[in-house]
Formats: sequence, C-alpha cells, structure tokens
Amino acid sequence: MFAHMERPWVVWPESAAELEALQRRLAAADETVSLWVPPAGRQPVIGAVFCAHRRGRPGPGAAGEPIWLGAVLMRGRAVVDRATLRSLTGAEYSPGLLALREGPALEAAARALRSAPDVLLVDATGRDHPRGCGLTLHLGARLGIPTVGVTDRPLMAQGPVPEATSGSAAELRLGGAVVGHKLRSATGARPIAVHAGWRTSPEVALAVARLALLHHRTPEPLREARRIARALRNEETRAGRG
Repeated sequence: MFAHMERPWVVWPESAAELEALQRRLAAADETVSLWVPPAGRQPVIGAVFCAHRRGRPGPGAAGEPIWLGAVLMRGRAVVDRATLRSLTGAEYSPGLLALREGPALEAAARALRSAPDVLLVDATGRDHPRGCGLTLHLGARLGIPTVGVTDRPLMAQGPVPEATSGSAAELRLGGAVVGHKLRSATGARPIAVHAGWRTSPEVALAVARLALLHHRTPEPLREARRIARALRNEETRAGRG
C-alpha cells in the first residue's frame, strides 16, 4: 500500500494562485528529501498512470469533462496489476497548471492499484517547469513515492539532440541546471523527454526510463497504462457514456 502521507500540506489546490504557491514550496522541499535509487539485487516494480481525454477535444477544454484513467504495475516484462477508472477534469488545460486539471484523478488511479510501485511513471513534467514543480513531482509528493516524468517533448528545458541510436541521451537544462534528458528510445525514433520528479535525480530518471523500454518509443508501463485508459474511453464512448 501507499505510505502514510508525510506532508499533509501537499494537497490539490483549486485555484491557479494557490497551486503556484504550493509548487514553489514543493520545489524547495524536493531539494531537501533523500534521493531514491533503484533497489539492489532485484528488478524494481515500475508503475505508471495515464489520463485519456475525449477524442477531438478542441482548445484548452473546461472543468467537468470526462476523462479515463489507466494505472499499471510491471516487474520486468510482466504486468502484475492493472486498474482503470472514469473521472472528470478539474479545470481547463493551462501550461504549468496541469495539476488543476488532472491531479486528483491521477492520484485516484494510482491508489486503485493493490500495492505501490517502487517508482511511478507519469505523462507530465517534473523539474522542467516555470516553478520547478510539474505534475510528476507534485503527484509523487502527494503519494509519497518516487516519480519520473515521460513526455513527448520538454516544457521549457533545452538541450541537444541525442545520437540516432537506441538508448542515446542528451541533457535537458533549465536555468543552467540539469532537469532531465532527451532519450532516443528506439533507433531513428523521435526522442522523448525524461524528467526528474519527486525524489529522483535526472540520472536515475533516465536509468528508470531505459529499464522500462521494450520495443516501442514509450516506456512499457506508461504505454500499457495509456492503452487501457484509451480502451475504457473507447468502450464507454461506443456505449454512449463518453
């Protein structure tokens, strides 16, 4: 199960001003916590959560829209647990404020799993953020577990393009600090962005992402969470509940 909440002040604010203040506080707190390292002598259990939105959603959306969540646990190539649920968005989408829109729903999806992973992959940024605290970091602090962000591209950080071979990486920097990496997850594929989150360094985040890669551009736990979230969305849409 997930650990008892060590920081009861880590909540899901309902306004942008409250969230921005909390993000600054969390970014400072993350600099003082002990960094997580993968366990020695065994494969880590890697989890992932993903939020699927209604197809063809125009613009930034709005509060109260249906969303579908998938969560998985994997040890190596084996899926050891899955969970899905339906929820509603908390706000429209705004860069840097994704927690207002998806945060509580992603937490509920993670807690629907029968046990907590060693580390959780999230489709969001971490330190690559205007206040140093993207949703990946916020969610990890809320759940009390290490997190790693994996996104299609960086939010603000910049860095060179990695070499074309699978597994090649290049640092992403923001304000002079390394906050993540671009990772070539498959030879010839467009790089993904791997973000340090709660209690993870950029180097450990990269190692976790590499460990979770199988034969696709997206690390397998996140790919599976995305698959089951979209499958639930498609099922409910066909049934007229989307």
